[in-house]
Amino acid sequence: MKIKTTVAALSLLSVISFGASAAKLVDAQQSENLQSVGTVSLSGVTGAPMDIRQQLSQKADEQGASAYRVVEARRDNNWHVTAELYK
Repeated sequence: MKIKTTVAALSLLSVISFGASAAKLVDAQQSENLQSVGTVSLSGVTGAPMDIRQQLSQKADEQGASAYRVVEARRDNNWHVTAELYK
């Protein structure tokens, strides 16, 4: 029983800590007061929009950004997305 409780607690903490450190998606108006620090792109992405947002957030985190704004998104067979990064 203690093992199940421990595993559940660790799972919850990992979700909370991921959400706390992840770069957030902002719109054009929200980005007006932020400093741009570059762009990132994803190509050949399959999956749901939530999967794309998670990948963009991860790339933004790796670049030290706290937020990102999608500036281009298109879908042929796969997604191509470009986002501007902000501090």
